[in-house]
Amino acid sequence: MMTFWVRGFGLVVALLIAPLLSGCDEAPKQPAAAQAPPVAVTVVRAEIRDLRPSVSFSGRVTALQKVDLLARIEGFLDTQNFAEGAQVKAGDLLYVIEKAPYEAKVASAEGAVATGQARYDRAEIELKRQTTLVARDAAAQTKLDDARAARDEARGSLDKLEAELTQAKLQLSYTEIKAPISGRIGKSLLTAGSFVSPASGTLATIVAQDPIGVTFPVSQRDILAVREQAASGASIADLTVYLQLGKDKRYDQAGKVDFVDVQVNTGTDAVDVRASFPNPDGVLVDGQLVTAVVESSTAKPVLVVPVGAIQINQSGTFVLIVNADNKIEVRPVEAASQAGNGVAVAKGLAEGDRVVIEGVQKVRPGQTVEATEIKPEA
Repeated sequence: MMTFWVRGFGLVVALLIAPLLSGCDEAPKQPAAAQAPPVAVTVVRAEIRDLRPSVSFSGRVTALQKVDLLARIEGFLDTQNFAEGAQVKAGDLLYVIEKAPYEAKVASAEGAVATGQARYDRAEIELKRQTTLVARDAAAQTKLDDARAARDEARGSLDKLEAELTQAKLQLSYTEIKAPISGRIGKSLLTAGSFVSPASGTLATIVAQDPIGVTFPVSQRDILAVREQAASGASIADLTVYLQLGKDKRYDQAGKVDFVDVQVNTGTDAVDVRASFPNPDGVLVDGQLVTAVVESSTAKPVLVVPVGAIQINQSGTFVLIVNADNKIEVRPVEAASQAGNGVAVAKGLAEGDRVVIEGVQKVRPGQTVEATEIKPEA
């Protein structure tokens, strides 16, 4: 009887604690994970703009007039009559070489000419006298012939002496070195007191700065591209040229093509083209490297997106757009040319497409995003 009661009590205890033990075996339930918010991107709508087609070239500023000053005679420099780096005008006296030796040569030549002139005058008188005597049969014909020969010899001698006088005066004029053109003069390589001669080389250089030229090589392919982008029937000489002096810094004066070389460089298949620019403030300096931007004179409507929207991979050029479902799409595009801070797109986009310009690295095709639209820069 006791045994039955114990067994019955154990069964009751087991039935009471079984639910508690089963509850301890279950793992606590975890809360559901929160869904990640869409990635934020910034977009700009592709828009149509009226732009002038352009092609860029690397160029170098070249003076339209540039003169190296040289000594044409030898002697000591007496004076230097200019400040280095100053503006000079055509005809300004820049250097003076010692004059005394050349003035002496002029005086000597003038004396020789005077002597030769007297000899010639006497020979001319003698010729007239012999002519009269022969006409009266008072002298032999040979006397007249001798007189004529002496007169001609004196004339030749006088001509030679006069040429020597001209040469002496010319050398005297070379003692003054004047500016042949107006422009800015550079550093003087020799100073007063130095001995100079034609072998001394350049004394200083004058560069005309206004106007000034920019020369750039243009390949035959680029010339064809310019003509295709230009107005119908226009040539490269009809196009306007602008200069980029640095990043986003454009020279404020426009230029015009004034020279296209008549020969192609066979090594580069390029033709040298030169454009002339006003340079009143001397901003452009001879030898300076610049970027020449050749623009068409006629504006055309083109589809433009910001430069930052253009991406490149092994497959080519593409942009990311946000479609109507706010999902990312990849669009291969064909970029025609850069247009200021934008890129003209020939194929692959339509006006109004929302192009991603910020957050490109954070998204992938098909991903839902939160797009913030901003207006494109002008």
